[in-house]
Amino acid sequence: MKAIAATVVTVVALPASAQERIALVIGNSTYETVSALDNPNRDAELIASTLEQIDFQVTLLIDATQVEMKQALSDFGRNLRSGGPDTTGLFYYAGHGVQSFGNNYLLPVDVALSDAADLDLQGVEAQSVLRQMASARNRTNFVILDACRNNPFEDMAEFDSPGLAEMKAPTGTFLSYATSPGAVALDGLGQNSPFTTALAREMTRPGLAVEQMFKQVRVSVLEQTNGMQTPWDTSSLTNDFTFVNAPIQNPEDLAARSLWESVQATKDPVQIMLFLRGYPDSAYAEEARALLAAAIESELTNDTAAVARPAPAAPPADEQSMFEAVQANPTVEGYRNYLDAFPSGTFSEFARGEIAALEAQASTDPVGEGVSPATENTEVAMANVEQERSTVPNVVKFDLPLTAPGSVIDGIILSEITNMSPMFPPVEGLPDEFWKEQSCSNCHEWNQERLCDQANVYLTLSGQKSLEKPHPFGGILKRNLRQWATGGCE
Repeated sequence: MKAIAATVVTVVALPASAQERIALVIGNSTYETVSALDNPNRDAELIASTLEQIDFQVTLLIDATQVEMKQALSDFGRNLRSGGPDTTGLFYYAGHGVQSFGNNYLLPVDVALSDAADLDLQGVEAQSVLRQMASARNRTNFVILDACRNNPFEDMAEFDSPGLAEMKAPTGTFLSYATSPGAVALDGLGQNSPFTTALAREMTRPGLAVEQMFKQVRVSVLEQTNGMQTPWDTSSLTNDFTFVNAPIQNPEDLAARSLWESVQATKDPVQIMLFLRGYPDSAYAEEARALLAAAIESELTNDTAAVARPAPAAPPADEQSMFEAVQANPTVEGYRNYLDAFPSGTFSEFARGEIAALEAQASTDPVGEGVSPATENTEVAMANVEQERSTVPNVVKFDLPLTAPGSVIDGIILSEITNMSPMFPPVEGLPDEFWKEQSCSNCHEWNQERLCDQANVYLTLSGQKSLEKPHPFGGILKRNLRQWATGGCE
């Protein structure tokens, strides 16, 4: 890797109501009298294209002279001032940069320095960028200086300090260096520097706060340079800022995300399977299936002595009481109140199903020609269930053989079923090796009380609908469980 100069980023916070975004991007590679640099032009082009994708109006200069740089800065400041306080400004520079007497200077391609005293006459002082922004009085500005590359004046004693000097962040400003003050950054082996590569990628991540964004950039650069380069920043931000807003999610997506975050942390196969049954088509389904496969494989290949897993934590007493009160007088409003209080509660999925069932039952929306009303479809489904119930005896008990003609569970008592192998996959798409000829007890720790909780679900409106859904032992087991719950789970 070739050593190149450190990067400075200045950010001034902007509220979410910002209207206009204006950027000035400069990349200097082809110097006339000092060493040329490989990546700055490509770095500037990458940042410019990235900013355009996120609604910045971009002015791009490549291999700019001092006159061109100063004129562009003047125009940039004028545009910010005319844009008003809600305008977001961003300045990015990649190229040679040096420090002298505590000040940082950006070098144009026509710099021809023979004496350190002439630096302020031939360079562009970094503070001039901040002065333009301060004069505009807009709330949010970014200054990105990828400008502490290898020292082009190392033969001059006055430039014996490498990299850039640390700058102070004015109020509402975020300053970030591609490497620590006084250090030299790395050019990298690719088409762009490690810092700019990470910056362009993280800028486009939806909903990522700017502080978190630069933290992610730092982690990436440390990894790419094997710890040789540490991006540095200092902040005096007073507002929250994201380059790309998080997408607006509907209530079902929000519920799926909330539930998935809690389920993902447990790595419990049972919880993951329940999540997949409730949200089989969510954005997290593929990740959930992969985690489920890994969790089951881990349990199946564990050669250590079997240790009983602790029983799942019971829901808090206040949640249990509220849910039981709603069940005693089931209404849409009641279940919604429960979900407001416990959006990721033990019974949240059940409550959503009850709401859907109650709303469908109460619906009086007109339907078009040839379309069956939802209530009619529900009645047909219920009729099918009632017809199939004729194969289930009036009395089902925990310690008596089940009646299920033609099914593998015929003549089996409930307490024995969890030691059997499923007839069908617990979750659609689950690889055969994780469920065929595997005991249900690998994932479930059913006892009479827990099985009764599940059986009682089938007595509800949403539970009636779930009788039609696939089950590892088929619908006949669910109908037996429903009848067992009708008799009080004896």
